[in-house]
Amino acid sequence: MGLFDKKYCSICGNQIKLLGNRKLEDGNCCKDCANKLSPFFSERRHSTVESIKEQLAYREANKAEVEKFNVTRTIGEGTKILIDEDQKKFIITSQNKWKEANPDVIPFSSVTGCETKIDESKTEEKTKDKDGNSVSYRPPHYSYNYNFNVTVYVNNPYFDDINFRINSFSVTEHVVGQLMRHGSEYENYAQSLEEIKEIFNGIREGSREEARAAAAPKVPVKCPSCGATTLPDEKGCCEYCGSPV
Repeated sequence: MGLFDKKYCSICGNQIKLLGNRKLEDGNCCKDCANKLSPFFSERRHSTVESIKEQLAYREANKAEVEKFNVTRTIGEGTKILIDEDQKKFIITSQNKWKEANPDVIPFSSVTGCETKIDESKTEEKTKDKDGNSVSYRPPHYSYNYNFNVTVYVNNPYFDDINFRINSFSVTEHVVGQLMRHGSEYENYAQSLEEIKEIFNGIREGSREEARAAAAPKVPVKCPSCGATTLPDEKGCCEYCGSPV
């Protein structure tokens, strides 16, 4: 098959335009179909046509989850964490019109962990001597750049982790000599990292507690409303009169 032979998408069947092919393990994928995949998915080239079709079905069903999603809490600026505390679900997105972007709606129960990291790069600033040569300041001057990164680990059939940066632009600090005192911008982002880590680790622990409680054997109790001895249902209500017990 030649380089410029016509290619067709193994997913939708449409002809693939020049430079628009996205290779799969056993077929081809057009740009339009590839753009519908999860933004956190990175294994396309090693995926089969069938697995891509399955993911696109999941992504289509996700649209209904997005419509039902009610934001009760927002964290971040460029990339935001949107939380629906009532449904116990969250979204991570950098899109302002996030509903149109169909971001993955992820249940709290899918979270398996969270890590945060501050990346630092250091550059010595130089000056010129009387001959125009680049020389060090005395004492040395340094420029530090910081980025504040988060990795959320999840149990999902199409991706295992979500990596994002909470700052839109690198935080830059200038230091003379060896004395380092971080400014308020750095401290605010560092504090946000700790908050995010606590939230997701709290989500993980909360989901574990709920799972343990659900797995625990039910114990008969006396209903305060009707007086019957009952095994509470999944909502914690009396099986006879429906009142909370």
